[in-house]
Amino acid sequence: MAPRGESVNEEMRQRSRRRIMRATVELVDQRGYGRTTLGDIAERAGLARGLLSYYFDGKRLLMQAATHRLMHLELAAALDELPPDAGADARLARAIDAVLGLAMDHPRVMRSHLALILDPDVGAFVKDPEQQQLGAILQDLLRRWGAADPVAEHAVLRSALMGGCIGVLLPGAAIPLAPIRADLFSRYGLAWELGVPPQPDAPPRLQPVRL
Repeated sequence: MAPRGESVNEEMRQRSRRRIMRATVELVDQRGYGRTTLGDIAERAGLARGLLSYYFDGKRLLMQAATHRLMHLELAAALDELPPDAGADARLARAIDAVLGLAMDHPRVMRSHLALILDPDVGAFVKDPEQQQLGAILQDLLRRWGAADPVAEHAVLRSALMGGCIGVLLPGAAIPLAPIRADLFSRYGLAWELGVPPQPDAPPRLQPVRL
């Protein structure tokens, strides 16, 4: 049997990597980060436990990469649902809703992800390939929207989205999604009805002033 080519080997590596990240999201969704072990993830992914260290340097970095992949896939899927001629405002609105929606649909994953990246004792924020893909999409949306510096504006938007997710997920002091979304939409001059509004009408503070 002829040896596999490097392109085939690389595809197999990427497939295994995706299986590991998908298994991580599934298990953390069900059990939480603390109750999910690397052994559990390997078993769910159908791989030997020792292979995980080949792809990821520890559970924290795996969790970060898996969440970034989830965000990237959800964002891309949400944008694909728009018609080809959708404008820049519509696309940016849909992107904001997609990321905020993850806090509602995957609360355990998003809480774990935010807790890990905000804890200075466990390591710094890592720009893994999944995060870079996510960033590239958001920067392109901001470029189309008209940002003078899409890279700098992306950093601001990323922070605002993280803050929004924290607001929705904060135990015992959670804020409803509508005012958080309203603040973000106001910053970027987006109409409330764009994207996927959580309620028919904007919060009162965003209603037009009648003279």
